[in-house]
Parts: sequence; structure tokens; C-alpha cells
Amino acid sequence: MSEVSLLKQLARSLMTGQPVAASDPHRLHWHLAPPVGLLNDPNGFIQANGRYHLFYQWNPLACRHGAKWWGHWSSADLVHWQHEPVALLPTEEYEINGCYSGSAVQHDGKITLIYTGNVKYADGSRTAYQCLAEELPDGTYRKLGPVIPLPEGYTGHVRDPKVWQHDGHWYMVLAAQSAELTGKVLFYRSADLTEWQLLGEIAGAHLNGLKEFGYMWECPDLFPLDGQDVLICCPQGLAAEQYRYLNLYQCGYFTGKLDYRQAEFPHGEFRELDLGFEFYAPQTTETADGRRLMFGWLGLPDDNELVQPTIKYGWVNSMTCPRELSLRDGILCQQPVKELQQLRQGTGTDWQGSAEQAPELAAVSAELLIDVSGTFSLSLRDEATLDWDGECLILTRRNWRTGEQESRYWFGSLRSLQLLLDSSSLELFINDGEACMTARYFPDPEKQTLHFQGAGTVSIHHWLLSACVIE
Repeated sequence: MSEVSLLKQLARSLMTGQPVAASDPHRLHWHLAPPVGLLNDPNGFIQANGRYHLFYQWNPLACRHGAKWWGHWSSADLVHWQHEPVALLPTEEYEINGCYSGSAVQHDGKITLIYTGNVKYADGSRTAYQCLAEELPDGTYRKLGPVIPLPEGYTGHVRDPKVWQHDGHWYMVLAAQSAELTGKVLFYRSADLTEWQLLGEIAGAHLNGLKEFGYMWECPDLFPLDGQDVLICCPQGLAAEQYRYLNLYQCGYFTGKLDYRQAEFPHGEFRELDLGFEFYAPQTTETADGRRLMFGWLGLPDDNELVQPTIKYGWVNSMTCPRELSLRDGILCQQPVKELQQLRQGTGTDWQGSAEQAPELAAVSAELLIDVSGTFSLSLRDEATLDWDGECLILTRRNWRTGEQESRYWFGSLRSLQLLLDSSSLELFINDGEACMTARYFPDPEKQTLHFQGAGTVSIHHWLLSACVIE
């Protein structure tokens, strides 16, 4: 379909769909969500020329997966955002079934996008091209076409390039599925972003001491942090265990040290990045002040995603809050970026005492800091609960597809919690980000408060949060 035809359909979708989406009682107040249609992976997260840019996988024409576009927001402060022109539409033969995920770099003073062009054939097979597009003065992007064809020895599932610069060269990690149907991370080098050399596989099943470890690894991201290198990836096909790998697909990380010369990445064990229900396909960037920030997709493919109650209002999924990363005793810690404190209304409310005597607090759009001593239970709008028994923290919610209760777990010594709430999402940061739990949930709109129970002592600081501004 031509670009003109697609843009005409986009205009109709936005004009008819936005008033409906805005009327949804579960519409998020301060998270980035699609104006209409389906959003998934964050793409091209970068700070360039004083502004943050966040691109995203988008189907603006329907609440289902299909031939993806790249939407585009920008911000000076991670709180006030503006819509930018749509960056990529799937109009060329090498991307006809979707402009899939990728990253962004600053090159010759301009943002350059590196993304996967997805092509599916009538017989069910597929191929993939890694493609470039460069920024134009008016904020749109000019496609430069494919620069990496499908490498030999891999299926058509090769995608999600993440590119960075090191010692005068460009490097790329690329998700791949081997001909033996195992997940791999490929490592490339280039002098000019156009000619790329495959240096080998640096991670995946049957590498670095791993055995079988999934049939596909998606969305790799490799970066230095606090003297180590961190590889984030999303393995598909890990068997569920009693307390971990409980989601359909996993998202986690390895720490180690990348050997650029030998193209090797010896690493430690795999750790889940988020222990909640919906967290996938995160992407990081380094800021001008040296922080490593990350957005994740507050969703999960192929599970309960396409029966969310927001779909009847014409939209589905969102981004997580932006998070700052650090390494602490080998653990990748996440905390909400400090800029989000701009959303706090006033000085907030303080309370301390027995959990069972704590007041009910507003929970539709709010932040809580909780210091914990002893056991307690927290009910969130009668739709999700958080229980601490002294050894295990359990997050439970009602599955909106089956109606059944389902739980996720964290074991450790609990000191503090930070909880960020929106109308249909929760993000929980344990012990200053030592662990996280992220989830969607869909309470009755009439249920707007949270309440504590239990004999333990809690110290609470509570703020209402303002809506995020998107212009």
C-alpha cells in the first residue's frame, strides 16, 4: 500500500478513534500510550541535541499485531512530551510486512534509525533485512534501504538491531534464531553504518555455559554500566518453574565483560529483569549526564494482550515509566527517573503506624514510598493485592481473560517499597530497585482507593500524581 493511502487511513483512525480512547475509564494518566491502535516495543530511545526521542512499534489502524509503523515522541524532560511526525511506514518491498524494532544513533549531527524490515511469504516462510533511515530537517525520516541481508545459517527470525559506537567503530547486537531453532545474539561491526561484518555469536543457547535456553532471543541491548557490561534480552521458550519464568516469554539480563577483539561475551547467570506480569522488549540509552535510562513495553505478546478491556475503546498497551539503571552487588537495579517527581502534587501525605490502622489512600494516579517492619497486606482497588509474610512478597491480580487469581513472587529481606500507580497499571520497586514487579490491571472505575491490613508497622509517604502532558 502506498504511503499516501496509509496516511489517509491514519488520519481517519485518529479523527474517529481519539475521542473514543479518551473516554476509556482505564485510559492511563501519565504513561505514554498510543493515541489509537496497538503499541508494543520501545524503539530508537536516544537523547540527541538536548531532547529525548522515543520511537515505538505502532499499528494505528487496529488493536492487533500486523505491519508495524514507527511512531515518535520527543521530550526535553521525560515528563512533557510531544508527538512528532510518524517516522516509518511499511511501504517498501523490503519491509512490506512491517518496520520491526530497532535503535537510533547520532551520526553526522543527525539521528539515524536502524530497524528490521520484515517480509513474509505466502508459503509461511519469511525473511528479514536490517535497514537504515536518516533524519531530515523537517523531523521526518528518509529511508536508505537494507544494509544487512539475512545471514546464512539462520531462519527468517533475525531482528531488533541495537547499535552503539566504541573506539571509532559502530557495533550491533542482533536477535536471531539458528537453523537448529535456538535463540542467539549476533555481533556485528561497521566503520560507516552501511558495510557490516558479522563477528560471530556472543550469546545464546549452548554458549557461555548455557544449555537449551529458548528457541528465540528478542530485543538484545548491550551496554557498559558501573565497570561491567550488561546484555538485556528476551528469551522465548523457557520452561516455567515454581517461582520464576512464569510469564509466556521472559525478559532478563546477563552481566559480564565484552571482548571486542575476540567477539566474546563471557557472562554469569540469567536473571529476570522484572518479576511482574507485563514487562517486555526494553531499550536503554545513555544520557548527556551519564545516566543509563530504560523504557520497557508494559505488555506481553501472545498472551492476554488482545483481550484487554481497553480494546473496545480502540487502544491497547503502553510504555513503562522511564527508569534509571545501576549495578549493585551484581544485580541490575531499576528506579524511576528523578524527573518523574515533577508529577507529584504538593508535599504529599505522611503516616506511620500499624498497617491495619493505616488510612485508605487514593490509588488511581499515585505514588507511595513505604518503609516496612513486619508483615502486611495491601489491597489495590480490590483488584490486586500485595502480601508480605516476612520471607516472600506476593503480587496477585485477577486475570482479565479467565477471571482467576494469579501471582508472582519475590524472596528476600524487605526494607522498602516504591509503588507507582496509574489508572490501569502498577509498577513496584523493591529495596530501592533491587527487584521490580510491573503489571496491568483493570479495577472497577468506582474503586479508587488502596488499604492496608496486617500487624506490621508501615511508614508511608503518599502523593497524588498529575497527568503527563502530551502535545
